[in-house]
Amino acid sequence: MASLTDIHDEYDFLEPDDRYRMLIDLGRTLEPMPDALKTDATLVRGCSASVWVYPQRRDSTLHFLADSNAAITKGIIALVLLAVQDQAPAAILATDIPTALAPFDLGNQLSSNRTQGIPNMIALIRETAARYA
Repeated sequence: MASLTDIHDEYDFLEPDDRYRMLIDLGRTLEPMPDALKTDATLVRGCSASVWVYPQRRDSTLHFLADSNAAITKGIIALVLLAVQDQAPAAILATDIPTALAPFDLGNQLSSNRTQGIPNMIALIRETAARYA
């Protein structure tokens, strides 16, 4: 999977409609999340669309499965995961995810309805990392 920097380099040159398409395409790159894992326990609260995030411990790292019932929101969670995927819990806790996402300027690129759940996605990931740290 590409890095946030690689994704941003391409994103930065795109027109707004193409940025939407890029987020949708990024969401399609997420590995499939089994429906059995899409439960109330894995649901991210406060999102306008349904978003599920499920952590898996892999040796000393955390790997997250995620999905959403909205294509752009699925792309947003994919973008968030690029900042932390397959890292040790301590590294995830040390990552300033909002700063990592800041170059994408999602608050100005997308409607507030689409971005309102991002802090909750980040909080869930950080809480998960803290449990495993």
